[in-house]
Amino acid sequence: MTDSASPAAISPAQHQGGPLRGITLKVFSVCAFVVMATLLKATQTIPAGELVFFRCFFAILPVVAYLGWKRQLRVALYTANPWGHVLRALIGVVSMGLGFFALTRLPLPETTAIQYATPLLIVVFSALLLKERVHIFRWSAVLIGLVGVVIILWPRLTVFSSGNMDDSATIGAIASFCAAIMAAFAMMQVRKLVQTERTEAIVVYFFICATILSLLTIPFGWVMPTPEQAFLLICAGFAGGVGQLLLTSCYRYADMSVIAPFEYVSLILTIIIGFVVFSDIPTPTMLIGALIIVASGIAVILREHYLGLDRVKAREANTP
Repeated sequence: MTDSASPAAISPAQHQGGPLRGITLKVFSVCAFVVMATLLKATQTIPAGELVFFRCFFAILPVVAYLGWKRQLRVALYTANPWGHVLRALIGVVSMGLGFFALTRLPLPETTAIQYATPLLIVVFSALLLKERVHIFRWSAVLIGLVGVVIILWPRLTVFSSGNMDDSATIGAIASFCAAIMAAFAMMQVRKLVQTERTEAIVVYFFICATILSLLTIPFGWVMPTPEQAFLLICAGFAGGVGQLLLTSCYRYADMSVIAPFEYVSLILTIIIGFVVFSDIPTPTMLIGALIIVASGIAVILREHYLGLDRVKAREANTP
C-alpha cells in the first residue's frame, strides 16, 4: 500500500554508483508499508481516524530518533512555511483516513491496486490545474491506467444497479479511489513545499500535524483497543516510520525513475499476505485491472526518465 507521508518530498540522488543499494532500500520500505497496512487491517474494529492517530504518532518516534542520531533534529524543525505543512497534513490525513477505511472494507491487494491510481491522477491534475505540458504518450498511458482502475472498481459499484448504499465493499472501493485522489493533491502540495522546505521538515511536520488533526475525529467514535489491538497499532506506527526512513534514504543512492517502479512489488506482497493472513483470493478482474495500472504507471515513469535525459542533453548542448 502506498503511503502518503511524503515520497515526493525526497531529494534527488546524492550519491552516485549505488543504484542497487537504493533499490534494496526501496524494496524494504515497500515491505515496511505493507506490514503497516496488514497490521492496521488486522485490528478490524478500530475507526479510521483512530488508525491515523496511531499510525502517525508512533511513526514520529523512529523518525525523531534517527534525526537525533544524525544530529539533524534542529534542522528538521526549521520551516519557512508552517501553514503549507498544515495544509499538506490536512489533505494527507483525509487521504490516509479514507485509505484506512477502505482497508477495513476491501481485500488488501484490491485496496493497494486502486491506490496505484495516485501517480496517474497527479499527471491529470498537474495538466488541468497547474497547466503543466503533458504530451500524447503520457496522456495515453494515464488513460489506459484509469481504464484499469475502472476494471477493478466496476464489480464493486453495485450501488448503481441495486441502489444498495449499505454494501461495504462498494463504499470501500469508493473510499479507496477518493483516497488516491486526495493523495494526488497531497503530492502536489509537497511539490510546492520542496521549493522552500527540507525533506526532514516535510516528514516531521506531516507526522506532527497529522497526529494533532487525527484527534479531531475522537467525537466520531473512537474505541478502547484491546491489548492485542493496541500492540498491532503501535507496531503499525513504528513500521510506517521505519518505512518512511527507508524511503527517504533510497533516493540518495539512485534516481527516482530507477527506484519508483519497485513500488509495485507491494502488489505481489499484498496478494500473498491477503491470501495467507486474511484468506482473500484475488479476482480475475482485480488482477487484470492491477496489471494495466502497473504497466501504465511504469510507462509514465520511463517516459519521465527519458524526458529528463533529453532535458539534460539539451542543457549540455546549450552550455558555452
